[in-house]
Amino acid sequence: MERVLLIRYGEIGLKGRNRRQFEDKLKQNVVKALSVLDEDAREKVSTSHGRFYVTGLESEELEKQYLDVLSRVPGIVAISPGLAVDSDLDAIKQAAVYGMELAKAEFTPPVSFKVDTRRADKSFPLTSPEVNQAVGAAVLRNVSGLTVDVHKPAVHLIIEIRSERTYIYRGQVEGPGGLPVGTSGKGILLLSGGIDSPVAGYLALKRGVAVDALHFWSYPITGIRSRDKVVDICKALRRYSPDMRLLVAPFTKIQTEIMDKCPEKYRVIIMRRMMMRVASIICHKQGGLAIFTGDNLGQVASQTLESLRVIEKVSDYPVLRPLLCFDKVETVRLAQQIGTYDISILPYEDCCSVFVPKHPVTRPRLDAAEKAEELLDVEGLAQECAMSTQVVDLG
Repeated sequence: MERVLLIRYGEIGLKGRNRRQFEDKLKQNVVKALSVLDEDAREKVSTSHGRFYVTGLESEELEKQYLDVLSRVPGIVAISPGLAVDSDLDAIKQAAVYGMELAKAEFTPPVSFKVDTRRADKSFPLTSPEVNQAVGAAVLRNVSGLTVDVHKPAVHLIIEIRSERTYIYRGQVEGPGGLPVGTSGKGILLLSGGIDSPVAGYLALKRGVAVDALHFWSYPITGIRSRDKVVDICKALRRYSPDMRLLVAPFTKIQTEIMDKCPEKYRVIIMRRMMMRVASIICHKQGGLAIFTGDNLGQVASQTLESLRVIEKVSDYPVLRPLLCFDKVETVRLAQQIGTYDISILPYEDCCSVFVPKHPVTRPRLDAAEKAEELLDVEGLAQECAMSTQVVDLG
């Protein structure tokens, strides 16, 4: 009897001739994520019959740690803990009883259960209903405090009988779903200290984009703690993509120039256009294909349709906004789910929040924005900022 985790994926299974590429990338990401816990993770991850299996789990505690890590790997729909045994009825019964004892501990008695057998090996001497009956009876005899419920059981024991081995699974832990990070190319995420942009980054990761985060820091207009807050947010996002980097761009000079030389009501628009220019330079340098933001339609003055159009005009890359049509409640719920919300609400301002005029323009005109920039060396400032951008050591 051996502990095993079954990794299920969804969308990847719908791919055609390139399905193998997605599977290989997912396996690579799984191994990389598990390597934090176990340097021998590569030897413990295998594929068979279009599924991923993780074996070599010496203890229940290690199994729980693996489940926690795997539940944050984009591309994984669910992970089921289970046991692998020889395809022998007595061994299957023994494993089912042990698995039910483990599952029962998570509920308050009486605990309902159901046995569901899938007989991939048709040479096995018993039919699926016969296995269900034999194993169910063994579980009821040996585990107290159980009832049978074939419609809505608390514990669903799934038995897969294959020629080489039989697997017994109990329940499942949900994963993010989506596509493996790296299968959709690279991108740059404009990461502020707010609630929205980390969620936008998470959704980009779920669609397979390997994003690096770019933060604009206006020290000493904004303090050290605002930068540290973004570092913590990025660390939280790295649980879903361990290779994500944080780039910090010095924005003080640009911000000062805008405040001194540009009309007040257009300051935020000009600032955002400068950010897009810098992001485009860095995106090109990093081999990226798109820029991601946490913009939400109509949420603030710089996120009206008119504003978004004027801002993105300066970018050579597609500007993608995963949260554009989200309700704020949806965004907050997702931020709480991925573990960034409590960091985002810490009261440290970023360069945007300290820069908002009393009456910002909500329907800017492109010609007016370009006119407002005439006193700025936009190309020189953007190049200098991009060249001075540094990668933060996230440990």
